[in-house]
Amino acid sequence: MTATDNAPGFRLTGWHVLAGVVGFFAVIIAVDASFLVAAYRTHPGEVSVTPYEDGLAYNRRLEQLRAQERLGWRASAAAAERAVAIEVRDAAGRPIQGLALTAKLERPATEAGRLTPVFREVTPGRYVAREPRLSGAWDLTAEGRDGAGRRFQLERRLTWP
Repeated sequence: MTATDNAPGFRLTGWHVLAGVVGFFAVIIAVDASFLVAAYRTHPGEVSVTPYEDGLAYNRRLEQLRAQERLGWRASAAAAERAVAIEVRDAAGRPIQGLALTAKLERPATEAGRLTPVFREVTPGRYVAREPRLSGAWDLTAEGRDGAGRRFQLERRLTWP
């Protein structure tokens, strides 16, 4: 037997193990709680301040799309040289004439530079808006109305060189 065998020193007991485990989980819980608080303060999860009204508007949008599907109209949009061209045809493939088109062009990633092109019918069923300063990708959202009040909506991504 040596002198160090009887020397008082640190002895690991069950209380030490319990304190270590409790301390470990206390640190983990504290860090998680601080992350949760920081995440909630920066984005509380509320996308809209009027979620009920947005839901009603979405239901109206779905009903409008169903009515549009029943019409059978088909539209195409193209990026022409310094212009936007839209063609609208009925279910039989005949051009739809006399539509009042309203539209907006927006960049996909930003609201800066939003344009509102003015369309005019150049040939039956073909509508063109001159926009001399287009380049890159743009999102086109257009709505056409005929004399009977029927609506048609179109969303396309167009790209100019």
